[in-house]
Amino acid sequence: MKRNLDWRNLQFFVAVARSGSLSEAGRLLGVDHATVGRHIVSLETSVGKILFERHPRGYALTRYGEDLFITAEAMDRKATQVAQASSHTHGLTGTVRISALEGFANFFLASRIGPLLADNPALTVEILTIQQIVALSRRQADIAITVTPAVDNRFLCEKLTPYYLCVYATHEYLAREPAIKKREDFSSHLFSGYVDEMIFMRELDYLEDLGVSRKMVRIQNSSVQAQMEAACSGVCMAVLPTFVAATRPELVPILPEETRLERHYWLITRAEEQKTPRIDRVCDFLRKEVLKSEGLFSL
Repeated sequence: MKRNLDWRNLQFFVAVARSGSLSEAGRLLGVDHATVGRHIVSLETSVGKILFERHPRGYALTRYGEDLFITAEAMDRKATQVAQASSHTHGLTGTVRISALEGFANFFLASRIGPLLADNPALTVEILTIQQIVALSRRQADIAITVTPAVDNRFLCEKLTPYYLCVYATHEYLAREPAIKKREDFSSHLFSGYVDEMIFMRELDYLEDLGVSRKMVRIQNSSVQAQMEAACSGVCMAVLPTFVAATRPELVPILPEETRLERHYWLITRAEEQKTPRIDRVCDFLRKEVLKSEGLFSL
């Protein structure tokens, strides 16, 4: 006979579903992974169903788990709203995970997140900058800031801001190497760029748009900061967001009028969570910070 569902078990279930990991869920809840595992087993026994598929890389919801998660997360949101309504500080609680491209996360967001945390002492913000697709649909993040808009109606997608990229090099490099008078001259120059198989979004293949052969990208890595450092060393050139390159005065744009590329940052959330207070407020914070820095992205 199935026992009545234990709300505490459901809280552990929601944490694992969101994080995809017993250890990460335990970290968020302040317990060890074994405790999380016991609660998941207890819940699966109660409902008589397998809720997660166990993989080497983590826990993924089964179809029944996905159905239960919709109900459990709604309950969790309601409980959070009640707790916040009764709070004397009226601050946000819990954790919001933001998946953002490295340029936006490291050179814009990280230095501006302080006031949000100061106003909400019980809020934790996690910022992921791993160079891979983090799936909102699998609860790996709450908010995504990316260069590719979502086309699935399960998500809300809005244009956050345009930004621009140019080819950069140091004065030392330009004085040493053959002159660059037109875009076709790039073909004889060394570039730093992304590892070929890690260009997971068409919008990140800047060099193709500039007609640069991949054979000239001999310094390949997964980090825009590493690409910039290679260019700053004077060994090569790199295509960089203008607001990122502006942090290094030794870099100069090359043929800026001819090579300037436009991209857009998109803000994406799950449609079902549009009224979740902590996600709604964090998104509003992001919009306001971007608006205040509008000139930075239009360099």
